[in-house]
Amino acid sequence: MKTDNPPLPMGYSALPAGTLANVVTCLEMRRKPDVTEIHLGPNLTLERWIDVDLDMYRDLFRRVGEDWMWVSRLVMPDEELSAILADTGVELFAAMKEDVPVGILELDFRQPGECELVFFGLVPEAIGQGAGRWLMNQALQKAWAKPITRLWLHTCHFDHPGAIAFYRRSGFEPYDTFVEVTEDPRLTGKMRIDAAQHVPLIRPVDPVS
Repeated sequence: MKTDNPPLPMGYSALPAGTLANVVTCLEMRRKPDVTEIHLGPNLTLERWIDVDLDMYRDLFRRVGEDWMWVSRLVMPDEELSAILADTGVELFAAMKEDVPVGILELDFRQPGECELVFFGLVPEAIGQGAGRWLMNQALQKAWAKPITRLWLHTCHFDHPGAIAFYRRSGFEPYDTFVEVTEDPRLTGKMRIDAAQHVPLIRPVDPVS
């Protein structure tokens, strides 16, 4: 027997089956902050990736972001992704440890006078060792070396719980928030079914007559 759900309280909205609601926060900085250099030794370096193989890029993207629900570049058509990465206004870097990529940094300068910190993160085994601060310092130095007046990014509540606090300590301030509704990539086969376990997985229920 089919049972109707009770009415929702005022201000709540039901989601279509198989989708997720994601609270996105935008942050920005309007001037270059003071940057304290952190040295992690010769085994951690930043490498510029140019003409990178898409499989190599997506492998790093997945390893860094899968547990935080990063999916955009996994589902983007090859032609579109290739065009972005080949654009002279986009700079892509990998944090390398003993010749193994352990972090991603992507800066987008295509908007005159601005830079978007598009992707920033580390593989799980590199988190908690000071590498995040080192990578952010690299991002700030490279972004503000260009003639920009604004550096911005967006994050979401699927991200690491300390992400917004980390960005604020780095000099960013929130300026906008919105809600994004997307398909759950774990249900479409674009992401491991056991990924991002902090985000509830709600399977569509077949209607019962």
